[in-house]
Amino acid sequence: MTKEEKKALRKAKKEARKANHVSFWADFKKFVTKGNVLDMAVAVVVATAFNAIVNGLVKYIITPAMSYFTSGVSINEWEYVLREEVLNAEGAVEVAKISIQYGLWLQAIIDFIIIAFSIFVALRVIKKAERKINAKEIAIAEEAAAKKKAEDDAKAAAAQAAIDAEKAARDEFYANIREIKELLKKD
Repeated sequence: MTKEEKKALRKAKKEARKANHVSFWADFKKFVTKGNVLDMAVAVVVATAFNAIVNGLVKYIITPAMSYFTSGVSINEWEYVLREEVLNAEGAVEVAKISIQYGLWLQAIIDFIIIAFSIFVALRVIKKAERKINAKEIAIAEEAAAKKKAEDDAKAAAAQAAIDAEKAARDEFYANIREIKELLKKD
């Protein structure tokens, strides 16, 4: 490959990269203006509010109810102590307490179960509402499809009838020609 050919190839590659290049801001604008991004932003806001409701349910209703059944001990306080806190003569902490706080872990599990159940119920309600809303549209679409199929079937039947009529006419024509030949042979 000559020097000029190499230079032309490099130039062609550079121009191809330029043609395919989309600026960062143009690409970002395209991303942000898509409907899905806006829907996702609304979902984040709603999810944040929903999280506050679920946390309130757990903190103010479920946790106190569980504390009542566990003799006033909150589930958040459940722990297994590995090493007790050691104080020195002045009352300052010399050795820190080490514990496994399984109550907080159980609380997180309860939060997850409640959130998952709530989302499941909300999605079921939404899907059921969508089915009811879309049922009319689906029925209209099915009716239109059935009407179109009936029209197409009628057109196909008419076309087949025309083909059959043409074939019958052609058969009659050839039958008449055969009769004429027969008559001519007899004379």
